[in-house]
Formats: sequence, C-alpha cells, structure tokens
Amino acid sequence: MNKKMMSKTWKVIPAAILALSLAACANGGAAKEGTSAKKSNYPDKALTLVAPSGAGGGWDMTARTIAKVLTETKAVSKAITVENKPGGGGAVFMAEYATKDKKDNYKLFVNSPPILINNLKKEGNSPYGYQDTTPLAQLTKDYGAIAVAADSKYNDLKSLLDDLKADPTKFTIAGGSAPGSMDHLVSILPAFKYGIDPKSVKYVSYDGGGEAITALLGGNADVLGTDASSLDQYLKAGKIKVLGVAAPERLGGSLKDVPTMKEQGIDAEFLIWRGIFGPKEMSAEAKSYWDQAIKKMTETKEWAAEMTANNWESDYKNSDDFKAFLAQQNDQLKEMLTALGMQK
Repeated sequence: MNKKMMSKTWKVIPAAILALSLAACANGGAAKEGTSAKKSNYPDKALTLVAPSGAGGGWDMTARTIAKVLTETKAVSKAITVENKPGGGGAVFMAEYATKDKKDNYKLFVNSPPILINNLKKEGNSPYGYQDTTPLAQLTKDYGAIAVAADSKYNDLKSLLDDLKADPTKFTIAGGSAPGSMDHLVSILPAFKYGIDPKSVKYVSYDGGGEAITALLGGNADVLGTDASSLDQYLKAGKIKVLGVAAPERLGGSLKDVPTMKEQGIDAEFLIWRGIFGPKEMSAEAKSYWDQAIKKMTETKEWAAEMTANNWESDYKNSDDFKAFLAQQNDQLKEMLTALGMQK
C-alpha cells in the first residue's frame, strides 16, 4: 500500500422509441396523468432513516443531522424517524435490508466505507455491499484520527507508535466497527506505515463510535481509532487528546491544532466519506424525489451551519456520480486490504 493508492479520492434504437411513442398515444392523457399523480404522492407517510450503529458515532450523528436539516428546511414534508440498528459494523443491518427491505421506499440509511469494506474483507465478511442498494448521494467527507484519554502520557503519535512497536501486547486499541472494517483500518494504518505488523495490534471492536469512546474514557482501551469529526465534543470537553489526523492537511475547528500523520513522519491518509442509500429496488419516483430533496438540503444555510458545527466538509455527489465513485473506491479498498492480508 502506498501514498498513491491511499490518496486516490479518500476524489437509442429508433424502433424502441417508436414503440414507446405508440404506447403513450394508446394510453392517452390518462397514463400521463397517472404518472404525475404517482410522483406527487411520494412520500405519503412517515420515513425512517437508519444509522446502522449505536448512538454517538459518525453514522448516528450523520443520520440525525440529515433528518434535522431536511425537516427544518422543509425539503421533506413528512416526519423522519432516526433508528439505530447496531451490529457487526453495519453488516447485521445490511443482511436484513438487502433481503427484507429491498423494495421499501420509506426506509433509507447512512453509511461510509464499511459498506464496501465489510463486503471485501476476509474475516466476518458480509455477502451484501453497495451493489445491493440504490446509492442516493454522497454528503460529506471526514478523515481518520487517533486519540487517547486526556490523562494519557502520550502527546504525539510517534511516541505512541515507538512504544507500540516495542511491545504491541501492552496496548488495546478500540474502534466502533468490526475487525477488518473502517475503524480497524484507521487504527492499524499508522502502525502499518510505521513498520509494525498489523496482525500484532490488539484491536477491540464496539457497536459504534460512542461505545468505543466510552471504553477509552473508562480505561478499557488505551487508544481509539475513529473518524475525526466524532471526537469534537470530547476534545472540547478536555476528555481526550487527538494525536494525529489521517488527512492531507490540518483540519479546522477544534482540531485545528492537531497535526496530520504526515507532519509526524507517518505517510498515512484515510478519507471517510458519508452518504445516504435507499433499497436496491427503489422506485424511479422515489429515487427522483430524493435526488431533488437531498440536493436542495445541501444548498441551504442550515446544512452549511451543521457542517461547521460538526467539523465536517460538505462533499455532495448526486446519485449517478456517487455510484461511480463507489465503484472506484471499491477497487481501491480491495487493494488496501490485499496489502494488509485482510482481503477475502
């Protein structure tokens, strides 16, 4: 695995036309009117937005932010309920969603690289991936980060890695996703780039970033690997120290004084996008509705304010562009997992 790999963005047949025209004429204005009515009727009941994790982590924060802004800006007129469905770093939810909910236009979910990683990794992999969904939009980008409790003796990433290299058995690293998933990769990437065997690093997984942070603060873990934005409130409260971010340059807000891993001589970057998905067999009407509603939401001042408040960067891609991006990311993550010996 090298810098080049990690830095890749982490950016009619005339007869058919005639037949369609004749069909439209045969159906007359009634067909046109029926199609219009169908589009205008969605959504006609409450909606559910799922965070496939426990409360307090990046997915939970993203889902609640989306629901809040869609409601505040009236981009969506129906009530939106956020549900937490933890288990297996999102794999448990995906197994149910891809089979039982594949036609449910009223249930959407948020995700990030784990939807790809869980399908690609060797241990505990999921048979379901982004191909079993309808990608609706990419919304934000974030970066991996390494943190310790405020009373930890470590104040920089290099000192931590020196001791980890000397004796990996003395450290427990926590993350909010399953082994081989995103937080695990965030956790072991700097160690791997520092010449430490990733298999020697003791990683303990929790159902969501909130539980992983609780483990760190409770003394059940020495180090935390997660997304930088989810650390904001704990850093502001003086409960943790962030030793490094896996970004190409320093981040803003409360993390403005945290050096990048590259600044500390560790050539590691980890881009974390977040997006919103629908079921694989989502209707054309519902997909069109969300294309418009989500784009409208991302252009509001309310969305911009949430980006600032959460230390997120807005990085909107519509459904078609997001789907193409996911295919590219899938190839890149497969290469990364192969380099770590973790591919299926």
